[in-house]
Amino acid sequence: MIRKGLLLRLFEAANMQRWNDKIRTVELTELDKQAHKMVMAYMLGKFESDTAGLDWIELIEGGIFEFLQRIVLTDLKPQVFHRIEADRDKYRQLNDWVFQQLEPVISPLPNGFVKRFRAYFEESDGTVNRRILSAAHFYATKWEFDIIERANPQGYEIDRIRRNLEAKQELYYDLKGIQHLALYSRLRNFADLCGQLRFQLRWSHVHRVPKTSVLGHMLIVAILSYVFSLEIGACPKRAYNNFFTGLFHDLPEVLTRDIVHPVKKSVGGLDDLIKEYERERMEEEVYCLLPQEWHEEIRIFTEIEFDGVVQIEGGVVRKTSDEISAHFNSDSFSPRDGEIVEAADRLAAFIEAHLAIANGIKAGDFEKIKADMKKEYAHRVIAGLRMGEIYSDFE
Repeated sequence: MIRKGLLLRLFEAANMQRWNDKIRTVELTELDKQAHKMVMAYMLGKFESDTAGLDWIELIEGGIFEFLQRIVLTDLKPQVFHRIEADRDKYRQLNDWVFQQLEPVISPLPNGFVKRFRAYFEESDGTVNRRILSAAHFYATKWEFDIIERANPQGYEIDRIRRNLEAKQELYYDLKGIQHLALYSRLRNFADLCGQLRFQLRWSHVHRVPKTSVLGHMLIVAILSYVFSLEIGACPKRAYNNFFTGLFHDLPEVLTRDIVHPVKKSVGGLDDLIKEYERERMEEEVYCLLPQEWHEEIRIFTEIEFDGVVQIEGGVVRKTSDEISAHFNSDSFSPRDGEIVEAADRLAAFIEAHLAIANGIKAGDFEKIKADMKKEYAHRVIAGLRMGEIYSDFE
């Protein structure tokens, strides 16, 4: 079961500043970069759905593994990291050290996660899954650089960085998604729209340390949802649905801004009204940017994100996580655990409050928020997942 040590380690990425030797008009953090990268990995993966060797679980886990590696190595400049990466012996030694740093916090995870993490950096990087993650990493970096370049038009290294990125982009033109992004502004606009969630802060009405964006929060929820899926023995499609629901569950907030849970629940019917407004705006501004065949899936990820659902005879049927585990834990039903995604969302908010208190923030009534969330999940068991054990780690 996931424990406090790993949960806090994930949030370290919210403090890790990117491009911190350049003028930046906005903060660019490692957490947000990794979140944007996984959004791009989803888009690129969808275009490669018929490509031999595409494995969504390998893609998801590869993204998580690379994120964990970057948490440990983020202080290395890219030029230094790539020099080490080119030397297989030194790269192996570096990853041995990374593993030593992370093993204590990832060892409680189930189903061979630690073994797969160790093997990931020892295996060949020529698979389509690695190519997609590499291209997604490139695109998220290039997106950041476009911001940096505007603030540093004559800055040191700017011309060289631009030339390197332009040369690197050519290496990914074999991927259909990169071709589509180059050709069609609608897809680029969707990537930009998701990127805007980097700039929307969670709990924006109070000072908080570390600050987390809506996009960064979405990645945390996605990772927690995936780990919980491992805990309950979810089938691959269920784990896929849970991860990407977590990754996109707050996407409508790019249209409405972040509305904290207490406000949504403060007035009867307000939550439903917000949901209806979000659906209208998604139809008007978001779905038109995406291929038609993606729409149904994105609707499930964003409009009924906290409902448990299965696909039966072409229709979406609501089921609890217990029912899914008992009768529908098969790829053929395309199950999704809304309860687990919601539990991950609430746990992420709990840790945000915990860290604010730990960093000396007294405003915002964080103690009450922590107590309420802990009480809510103290005795909750979801498909065998005992949430209270996770919260008890923070006593």
